Amino acid sequence: MIRLYDTKTRTKTDLVTLEPGKVGMYVCGPTVYNYIHVGNARTFISFDNIRRYLMWRGFDVTFVQNVTDVDDKIIAKSLEEGRTAAEVAAEYTEAFIEDMRKVNVLDPDVRPKATEEIPAMLKLIQELIDSDHAYEVEGDVYFSVRSYPAYGELSGRNIDEMEGGHRELRADGKGIEDRKRDPLDFALWKAAKPGEPAWESPWGQGRPGWHIECSAMSRTYLGLPFDIHGGGGDLVFPHHENERAQSEAACGCTFANYWMHGGMLQINSEKMSKSLGNFKLLRDILKTTDPAVLRFLMLQTHYRSPLDFSEERVAEASVALCRIGNAVKNLDWLLKNAEDGPSVLDAAALSVRTEQAKEAFIQAMDDDFNTCKALGEVFELIAEANGMTAEKTLSREDADAVQGVRDLVVELMGVFGIDVAAESGACAANTYPTEVVALAADLAGYDGADAVEAMDALLNARSEARAAKDWACADAVRDGLCGLGFVIEDTPQGPRVALA
Repeated sequence: MIRLYDTKTRTKTDLVTLEPGKVGMYVCGPTVYNYIHVGNARTFISFDNIRRYLMWRGFDVTFVQNVTDVDDKIIAKSLEEGRTAAEVAAEYTEAFIEDMRKVNVLDPDVRPKATEEIPAMLKLIQELIDSDHAYEVEGDVYFSVRSYPAYGELSGRNIDEMEGGHRELRADGKGIEDRKRDPLDFALWKAAKPGEPAWESPWGQGRPGWHIECSAMSRTYLGLPFDIHGGGGDLVFPHHENERAQSEAACGCTFANYWMHGGMLQINSEKMSKSLGNFKLLRDILKTTDPAVLRFLMLQTHYRSPLDFSEERVAEASVALCRIGNAVKNLDWLLKNAEDGPSVLDAAALSVRTEQAKEAFIQAMDDDFNTCKALGEVFELIAEANGMTAEKTLSREDADAVQGVRDLVVELMGVFGIDVAAESGACAANTYPTEVVALAADLAGYDGADAVEAMDALLNARSEARAAKDWACADAVRDGLCGLGFVIEDTPQGPRVALA
């Protein structure tokens, strides 16, 4: 049974879906006024991992993620740049989709845009007015927070304490607060201002408030109630609190059965902010960081915990991912060079251990999607397989057991959106320093610039030298690689290199 942490109840609870074998999941998407930053990416990658795992476990997942393409920030950007809000939104929507695909985040099943869902929002707002949960003032429409007794339950806030805070912040009694019946009430519809995008409504021209968008779109594409609502931890209040209030007030039913929120991302142990000068856009990071490494880094911390992002942690993640990639490469090499002959390892024990690793992986992920513990199970399996096969020529009798390890590692990492079979080649290139190219040019006549090709050239040159009894040349290759941290292992299938 999968258990997840529900923000509303503040407990881990069994995931019991509305329809057996199916999951309806809504995760708040971006407001498209700029490129997304690495903190946004952390949220989207986390929920992509959760979605992928649910699919791997056999669930039919309907995943909806909106795009907020009308908003104060978009309008401000358009005025700053002298173009329309629609042009700004279109540019950054395309950029968002491009960035998500770079880090291998699956496209949602439905990606509704706020500007294309206005009729559904107007219908929901009218329902709230008709049921006395909302009221109109000079073209603006506000939700009456006190009309919904459960307000504050999701975020764990006391409504009276919230009101006191609002009054203190607006003690002058001026401005838009005068129009509200209560300082806590929030906008469902905003009357049009000159130069801003606007749509016709029963209350005059205007545009939707931020919170109403997700309520309308989730209801349209998933129905009410639906299973899981997710997003970053910064959305719990006020966005998700307000979503829940207006949705449940309108339908008289539960909005989402489970609320999931991801932890925030820090930069070198500090909050990421423009004022601190540590604000990092995802696309800038991807100029120097392999997308698979970025995903791997984020897997190393539980999705609900704060994640510290730094160059050191990126480097550590790269090394750790390469360990998995190289393990797959080594297993592939063993399988390719398997020979007839007696068994050299306990294949039955290895097969049992492989099944145990899969079960432990599932147990870790079933416990609120504990990716860091699940990764630990992958590393343990690799370590044991390496220990059992080290310095051995694989017998074809053992091939099925070794193939089982290799395939499971690839499968489990694929659950996290990382193709370690492909990464094994990239990791080899990353493992070999650039000095290998210079060494191959000097000792093997290599004139290229690829580290993997250079290593192959060195091994071929050494084999030819040994065949010609040119021990000085063969020893020069061996000693040169030793100086770079590598040893040559001579096997019946030929030489291969390993880290010293």
